[in-house]
Amino acid sequence: MKKLHVVFTGGGTGGHIYPLIAVAQELKKKAGEDGVFLDMRYFGAAVAYAQDIVDNDMEFVPILSSKLRRYWSLLNVLDGIKFIMSIPQLLWKLFLFMPDVVLSKGGPGALPVVLVARWYRIPVIVHESDSVPGLTNVLSGRWAEKVFLAFPSAADYFRKTGVEVVGNPVRPSLLATRASLGEDPAQARQAARKGFGLNDGEPLIAVLGGSQGAEKLNDFVLENLEDLLDDFQIIHQTGSLKYDSYKSQFDFTTKEWGDMEKGRYVFRPFFGKELADVLTASDLVISRAGSGSLFELAAFGKPAVIVPFEHSARDHQRENAIAYEKAGACVIVTEENLLSGLMTDTLKRILGDQQRYATMSQAAQAFYRPDAAYAIAVSLSQYAR
Repeated sequence: MKKLHVVFTGGGTGGHIYPLIAVAQELKKKAGEDGVFLDMRYFGAAVAYAQDIVDNDMEFVPILSSKLRRYWSLLNVLDGIKFIMSIPQLLWKLFLFMPDVVLSKGGPGALPVVLVARWYRIPVIVHESDSVPGLTNVLSGRWAEKVFLAFPSAADYFRKTGVEVVGNPVRPSLLATRASLGEDPAQARQAARKGFGLNDGEPLIAVLGGSQGAEKLNDFVLENLEDLLDDFQIIHQTGSLKYDSYKSQFDFTTKEWGDMEKGRYVFRPFFGKELADVLTASDLVISRAGSGSLFELAAFGKPAVIVPFEHSARDHQRENAIAYEKAGACVIVTEENLLSGLMTDTLKRILGDQQRYATMSQAAQAFYRPDAAYAIAVSLSQYAR
């Protein structure tokens, strides 16, 4: 029987981990079909996602994580020490496992894994999610056997051979729900809204700031919540680290509200498995422009208002948003224009024009690439021996 030992590595956010999980699930399926013994391990510091990793048949191997900031900070000194310390740690742990191939998503902590893999002459495959690649993947791409991209524009940053545009893998739990929607979308939407205690007959806006939340979006919702709820129901992901602070402010701001007003608004720290229900229930989404978020919206054909994070590395969120807008799937609102009147008018114009809404939904579905995880899994499976 052939065997395949794979190391997955990437930063500690959902944007790194969920695509890796999607690839791992496809690889597991393909290994079963091909009769290949498969051993998968994640090397990194995504402690917050350790259980998700383990639940998807990967062993979690903790590694010191370091981040290079492109500005002066004392934290660069500390992370420089952590980077140096991670090398002997990886020399030992990679030697004990000796994988056949490494898949890197980039992000903090991934570069030392790639460097040590290269030292051991282990093949490296890279997947870049954003339209403007991060520094880790730009460096890793120099030594990679193959570079997979989510956005065609990212190809300018890599050598011209061994580069393939496949899109961004979407987590399997979302795709399973998406597949079931074809049976009765209206009934699925009604059931999803009922699960959140929301009405089926009124427009529902989802506000999603990514796995870590978005302070600007949280502030906007809280400051304008009463006005927004006059026209829409809202379901909101605050981010786990920001939830307690947000809840305290919300409780203070709405202490005079009745159950009817509060019943039109649902907020949670983070939507994991529930995200499929959120996207099923919502009519329109306000979101950041992380690649994972955009491709998840696209998978569900959701028109969106995208608010790029203006301080993202190399301004990649703005570039991601522009690509999504050019496809016809969203409207971009900059952070400086995140105003109640402008946002409400934008939401109403999209929802009030059935033809425009349908066109945006179709554009989102066309933007989505359903075979991204499978394409990467096929490439990895070629290293079985």
